[in-house]
Formats: sequence, C-alpha cells, structure tokens
Amino acid sequence: MIGRSARADEGVADTRGSAAAWALPLLLALSMLVIVAGCLTGSVAIGLRAVFQALLLALGKLPGPPDGPTLILLTLRLPRVLAGFATGGLLAVAGALMQILLGNPLAEPYVLGISGGAAVGALLAISSGLGLLGVKAGALAGAMLAMVLILWPMRNDRWRKRGPARRVSVAGASAIQANTLLLTGVVMAAGWGALVTLILTLAPEARLRGMLFWLMGDLEGVQAWQPAAVGLLVLLACTGRLAADLNILLRGSLAAFALGVPVARRQGQLHLLAAAATALAVTTAGTIGFVGLIIPHAARRLFGHDQRVVLPASALLGGCLVSAADSVARTLLQPVQLPVGVMMALLGVPAFLWLLRQERR
Repeated sequence: MIGRSARADEGVADTRGSAAAWALPLLLALSMLVIVAGCLTGSVAIGLRAVFQALLLALGKLPGPPDGPTLILLTLRLPRVLAGFATGGLLAVAGALMQILLGNPLAEPYVLGISGGAAVGALLAISSGLGLLGVKAGALAGAMLAMVLILWPMRNDRWRKRGPARRVSVAGASAIQANTLLLTGVVMAAGWGALVTLILTLAPEARLRGMLFWLMGDLEGVQAWQPAAVGLLVLLACTGRLAADLNILLRGSLAAFALGVPVARRQGQLHLLAAAATALAVTTAGTIGFVGLIIPHAARRLFGHDQRVVLPASALLGGCLVSAADSVARTLLQPVQLPVGVMMALLGVPAFLWLLRQERR
C-alpha cells in the first residue's frame, strides 16, 4: 500500500526527494530525445535536416515551401509523437492521483475500468454523430460515472452520518482493502467491456474498423495534439498547487484530517482531475492500458514520495514510454503499423503481475 510506504518516511519527501534538482532537467532532456527519435522513425527515412527545416519553418525563417520529408514530419509524425507524449503524461498522472485517492499502488484507469467508462461515453457520442467536443464530453461523463461506481460502495457510510461523525468517516473513507478495490475494478471493467461490445455490434460496418483500432489505442492519423498537451499542462499546474496536501494525504486520511487538510474536498478534486485526464487521453488516442500503473510506481522508486517531484516526473516518464512504444509499434512489422495499446499491454501485463506479487508480500 502507498500508505505503508508513506508512513515509513512520514508521508513526505524522503532523502531521494532532493533528486528534483537534477531529475526533472534530466527527464526533460530525455523527453526531447524521445520526441526527436520518434520524428526520425518510420517507413520513410527522415534525417535531422528535416527536423531543423521544420523548426525554421515554425519560426518563419524557412524560405520557400518545405520539401517532402519536412512536410511528412510536420503533418504526420510530429503531431503523432506529441499526441502520444501528451497522452502518456495524462495517463501517468491520472494513475498517480488515483493511487493517492484510493491508497493502493495497483489503482490505474485501465485496470479499474475508468478508461472503459470513458470509451463507452466516447463511442456513444461517435455513434450519435456528435462532433469532437461531444466526444470529449461523452468520454468525461463516462470516466466520471466509472469512478463514482467504483468509489460508491466504499463510501456509502459517509452519507449515513452527520456532523463530526460524518467528517471522521469522510476522513477515513480511503482506508479500504486492496482486494475489494481490485475486485470492484475487475467487475466494472468487465461491465464496460460488455457495453463496448454491444456498441460495436450495433455500429455501422463502415466505421467498425476505425472504432476497433481506436479502442486498442491507436495514434495513426492523430492531428489534434494541442488539447491533450494543454490539458497536461493544466493538470500539472493544478496538481502542483495541491502537492503539499497530497504529501500529507499519503499518511492516511485520518492523519491528514487531523493535520487540517480538507480531505473530502481534496478527494473530490483528485476524483475530477483523474477522470478528466483519463477522458482527454481516451479521446486523443483511445484506450491505452497500464501506463498509470507502471509509471507512478517507477517514479516513486526513483525519486521517493514527494508529489512535487513524483507527479511531473510521472508525466515526463509516461510521455516517453508511450512515444517510445508507438515508435516501436509502427516500425516493428513495417509496413504494418501496430496499435500502441498492443505494445503497452505486452509491457503492462507482466508489470502488473509483478506488482501484485510485491503487494502480497
């Protein structure tokens, strides 16, 4: 449990937290390398010259129209790489927030069915002929509903009490059993999967292939990377303001309540931020699993439990992982391009089994 690790170091940054001075600049440099490598990788050879030409074109310094490789880079590869990076960052931060909210390192949008709920909402919007804004709204509604359905059985006692008793029950609401959480998530994920199957069964055949690839997590043809990137920046800004309270929440909700943290309000904010991040990621690239499971765990292992470091580090590591996985997915079996969700599942399943074994110890 996160709570156990946090109590070991009193819920705040341990000695590794001082690594922030070098960790984040190093991760930023790694992110730039991954983005450049993703731009250079593909079925058409593109060299660094095209990258410099694209940069000059963006700055308005390039005379004449761009050549073929530069045009491919600007219209296809760069938007895809940036969309993958932003999606990975959103999912990683969403996973870290859910692990704080539920007090369990196995919590993650895909495992608990949050991505499934967002996918159902988005597919319903697509089948109804709604535009991009409608699809994003449907995904957000589905993600919020999925989180409510998971949290409701664990929090129904809070509504049966009033006054101080209710405040204490709210403060202790996240002290839940890992087995109950995982079982609830598995059941919810199965239910959302059944609804997805029903929607696909009733979908027009002309849209079926695209919907299937989108559900597997596919970045092919993605152009609108800006909403995900802006959403990631806003998410990091919001979580940065909450980081001090999140460090205290790692001690446990009762301890945080005793120290003056507005636990119920913070839990509601984490709920909303995690659901919104998941919904934005799903509408950008479909359902990509296990990013929110692997990355926060790795960030805590590397940098400790200070959320001022863990959350931005998770965003950068998650972006690097998804971008790198997408580069492998589109070059491994050229000219066939695999969905990035397939590569993440191949990485995520053994990682999940290893984490589950660690928790049993």
